[in-house]
Amino acid sequence: MSELTHFDQGGAARMVDVSAKPETSRLAVARGAVEASPETIRLIESGGAAKGDVLGVARLAGIMAAKKTADLIPLCHPLPLSEASVSFTLDAARGRVEIEARVKTAGRTGVEMEALTAVSVAALTIYDMVKAADKGMRITEIRLIAKEGGRSGSWRRPDEPESASPV
Repeated sequence: MSELTHFDQGGAARMVDVSAKPETSRLAVARGAVEASPETIRLIESGGAAKGDVLGVARLAGIMAAKKTADLIPLCHPLPLSEASVSFTLDAARGRVEIEARVKTAGRTGVEMEALTAVSVAALTIYDMVKAADKGMRITEIRLIAKEGGRSGSWRRPDEPESASPV
């Protein structure tokens, strides 16, 4: 296993010094899901939720979260993002809202945490906006799907279907 980079030799937490690393194009894709009753998914899809446009608000919340990741995760570097997008796929029969975030930058460190944060906050926003209709919802399967750039190059989750990742 590789050395954990967020700890110094004495075991104290530290922000990694990336100043000597070259800037490269970085991309990360993350996914997650909100599981709910089929009725709740249809409510979201129809736009009939009491709090308004669930997916529109969740999309904006996810994008804003990607931009604020360094404020939320203590050792993340603040990054100038060149793209942050959040998309949804609804499946009422399975009772799921699939969430995908894509984040890009040109920088010295990756944007995996930004993509994961975008998915997480989008899922929490969906939950918040329809919790009155379905208290049994679950936020599940938040995971990194793919990343590109940097010294380690490209990586793709091997258990995801090939067509599932836009990378």
